[in-house]
Amino acid sequence: MPDPGTPDPETHAGPPSVGGRYPVEQRGLFFEEFDVAALYQHRPGRTVTEADNVLFTTMTMNTQALHLDAAWSATQPFGERLVNSMFTLSTMVGSSVAQLTQGTIVANLGFSAVTFPHPLHHGDTLYSETIVIDKRLSNSRQGQGIITLEHTGRNQHGVVVGTAVRTVLVWCREAAL
Repeated sequence: MPDPGTPDPETHAGPPSVGGRYPVEQRGLFFEEFDVAALYQHRPGRTVTEADNVLFTTMTMNTQALHLDAAWSATQPFGERLVNSMFTLSTMVGSSVAQLTQGTIVANLGFSAVTFPHPLHHGDTLYSETIVIDKRLSNSRQGQGIITLEHTGRNQHGVVVGTAVRTVLVWCREAAL
């Protein structure tokens, strides 16, 4: 049995804290822990407010009246302002971080097949999920692997409001320790 004062390098990053307890740090998955076809549901959802939309839209210098001008938007096909689709994409991906890539990602490699089949409205709650659609070891970066993720965002009624395929480079367990 190991000495309780010596951390197990497989499960603990450092010395025990007060009372001999080891800290548990939230992290994403290492390459080996991703399973193709696994479905991850990211909770809690995120209820989107008017303030979220206006702040994100202005912070990113997107002056699209469809996100900012209530009077003009009322004359358009949806009859109201819509949530910025880049906010929808960012929130879909962001909600996956703690569960999938926190501290294990090396880099985002790219996005493809981004769609917004239904608008997100102020007051809607965005729920996200991710399916692992592919994984392979990197040919050029030893100790790292490439994971392909398909993110889907749905509103509180289950209607798909966004999808995106994202490719990420992540650490293999042994290389990261």
